[in-house]
Amino acid sequence: MGPTHGVLGEPTLVLNRSWMAITTTTVRRALSLLFQDSAHAVCPRTFEVHDFASWASLAVNGDPFVRTVRMPLRMPEVIVLRSYDALPLRTVAFSRRNLYRRDSFMCQYCGVRPGTEELTIDHVTPRSRGGRTSWDNCVLACVECNKRKANRPPEEAGMRLVRQPVAPQWSWDVELGPSRRDSWEGFLPRRNGHGNGHPANGHHAPANGNGHNGANGHGPNGHH
Repeated sequence: MGPTHGVLGEPTLVLNRSWMAITTTTVRRALSLLFQDSAHAVCPRTFEVHDFASWASLAVNGDPFVRTVRMPLRMPEVIVLRSYDALPLRTVAFSRRNLYRRDSFMCQYCGVRPGTEELTIDHVTPRSRGGRTSWDNCVLACVECNKRKANRPPEEAGMRLVRQPVAPQWSWDVELGPSRRDSWEGFLPRRNGHGNGHPANGHHAPANGNGHNGANGHGPNGHH
């Protein structure tokens, strides 16, 4: 795969010092962290770890790369931070998009899926009665159910919720969505929910976070 104008904006998987996936960043930022020695690049196939000099010495061999002034530089698809042990934040931001996803694009009163243009966000306890705009008080409602409920709680309108609204508990792994690369699979929790983010083929980073040695011998340190 050759270079593209957008390669610097491509996603790179970020592991903490314990080799647990915590987020993604851009190739541009990953290379910056590599150059600053704040992170090391990981070869997804061999789990070898490289600092910037070692990574820059690798042949491209058909892999995605960034063309620099001096040389082509392999695109780091996975990096491991040298001094960060925290886990990813797992709370999900409240937004219309995430509400669509939580409620499966379905009206929470009649159960129909009329399409996004016919779905509104309804406050179960109306704002006029102190209802908050939050995960546990907002649901999707079709236009007809929204009109029927009007500015009333469901019980006053003679309506029942399909299910009680709660904050979703999606994992960060699910949030990767279409950006997920095949080369990341050895570093992510298994899709059935098991696994701990360590390489799936039995290679594990040592407890001190030093990882596997690379070529240079360095390790990674309308609302109601």
